[in-house]
Amino acid sequence: MGRVRVTEYLDIDLERERWCCNRCSRDLESARDNYKKGCLVAERDMAEVHPPMSDNASYSFTPDPDYCRLLEFYCPGCGTMLENEYLPPGHPMTHEIELDIDSLKRKYREGGPTLVPVEKKT
Repeated sequence: MGRVRVTEYLDIDLERERWCCNRCSRDLESARDNYKKGCLVAERDMAEVHPPMSDNASYSFTPDPDYCRLLEFYCPGCGTMLENEYLPPGHPMTHEIELDIDSLKRKYREGGPTLVPVEKKT
């Protein structure tokens, strides 16, 4: 069984049922769970990401940090940013990818047309 590309930076190792960074092959988390649990997380300053376009704060496009925060999720092996999300303060990180691993394994074994094996990086 091999690895299957799921996003630009994430693969699933079907044999081990694990999320992996496809840049450095770092094991992140169980493929049956949220890969973000295995990531390094950074909260960014909104003014750094969205700098004010004038000296008048009332005309700024910078989101109010009392209403919005920016979380960035990084691979702990190579530092590649895997995902980012804007959330209200106190809101838990989202779990946006939940796959049927058993069906994915079956499709992989059958050589399904949409599953392209990924070569494992060493």
